[in-house]
Amino acid sequence: MKQKFKNYTIQFIKEIIPVIAGILIALFIDNWNSQRKDKLYIDQVFSTIDSEIKESREDIMATIPQQESLIDSLDFYSTHKEVTIQDIVMRSKGIFIPRIRINAWKAVSGSKIDLIDYTRVASLSNIEELKGTLSDKTQFLMSFLYTNINATDHNTKQTLKMILLDILQTEKTIEQNIKLFEKENADQ
Repeated sequence: MKQKFKNYTIQFIKEIIPVIAGILIALFIDNWNSQRKDKLYIDQVFSTIDSEIKESREDIMATIPQQESLIDSLDFYSTHKEVTIQDIVMRSKGIFIPRIRINAWKAVSGSKIDLIDYTRVASLSNIEELKGTLSDKTQFLMSFLYTNINATDHNTKQTLKMILLDILQTEKTIEQNIKLFEKENADQ
């Protein structure tokens, strides 16, 4: 009986070892394939993020001189009682706000954020937060403009100038964060 039990045990071990080895190999291959797919996905997302970030930085760089021109015009016409805010804005060819593109980041931040290292996550989160701040400031600017479009007094023009300077500072901060992200991204 003991011999029979020993034979069954040896036979069982001979049969179970290949099954366990097969399962472990299958798990290893599945894990490897999953990691490969995740890497491809992250590489594709970061390729899109890089393009969006570059476009955003270019848009900021193109917008800043236009805003500075409007601020200079506000300074120049601030004491001219016959010139309205609308006149100043029209002479400066309008109000310009850059578009900050972070759609690819939003897509990955909601699902596979654990695949990205912390420095990239922090940088992109900062840019996203600053984009929201810029949007809020832009809405405030538009509300102020609609309310005071025909104003000619010095104080209203100076208030508009301060709002624009605040927006300009936010854009410069976004640009600095983008440069930092690009530098960190190039290092990886």
